[in-house]
Amino acid sequence: MKYESLKHGYGLSGLIREREIGYWESHVPAELASQGWSLTDIKPHVDLEEWRGHLKDLPRDPYVNRRWKRMSWLNLTDTDDVEVMGECPMAQGGMFNDADSMADKLRYYPGLTEEFTSRSDVKAFVRAWAKLWGIGPREPILMQITGVRGKGKLDPLQGQGIHADGCKSLSILVVNRDNVSGACNHLYADKAGRQPLMDRVLAPGEVLHIRDDQLFHSADGITQENPDAPYERFIIIINSRFVDGFQNRMLRRHFPDAVLNEVF
Repeated sequence: MKYESLKHGYGLSGLIREREIGYWESHVPAELASQGWSLTDIKPHVDLEEWRGHLKDLPRDPYVNRRWKRMSWLNLTDTDDVEVMGECPMAQGGMFNDADSMADKLRYYPGLTEEFTSRSDVKAFVRAWAKLWGIGPREPILMQITGVRGKGKLDPLQGQGIHADGCKSLSILVVNRDNVSGACNHLYADKAGRQPLMDRVLAPGEVLHIRDDQLFHSADGITQENPDAPYERFIIIINSRFVDGFQNRMLRRHFPDAVLNEVF
């Protein structure tokens, strides 16, 4: 049971190397080990203003209305560099995604731009994130820039509700919130939402780390603060070690030499 595992801790104390300690505050690995989630701020390590410049040319999501998105599969090399692996579709089985527009479908998206993935602060973020979670060379890491813009009310999850993403390691970074009311993030120990753990409106630069195979998450709807102007909210989602067999089958097909999480 996911909730029972919260009582024992996750043994993550060895997941972060000495040279990466400066990136994450000391409470981050400790909280991941004790409660399965942690919230921190990485504004000192990244140029958020420059990152926001990469939101302007995001293409529309062809599968989900009023969403814009790019995604790429990354991994660490044996020399600890960050590289783009190539194309592989996003694949979420119905047991992990309740939305009819996304569940049990292969979804193809344009990749993150080379200008973005080659940035030193982007590579440092991915490298530090991988070390935090103990992700080694050739393990696929999915990194998405995704979000919504427009007018009126909108469900940012597009019907997913309280859910898990089908992986072990998941983090959500807010890049911007412009003219936005709502979009509060929630964590639960159960999918029914009867055991809440956290409620927080994430500010730009804040990162929520989640043991996705142990917990469930959701986000409230979005409305405009000023009804005369459009709103915009974009996030980066980064995750790895998939427990979704559908996604792992696609990864093995496209990246035969990748190191994948075993699904039993």
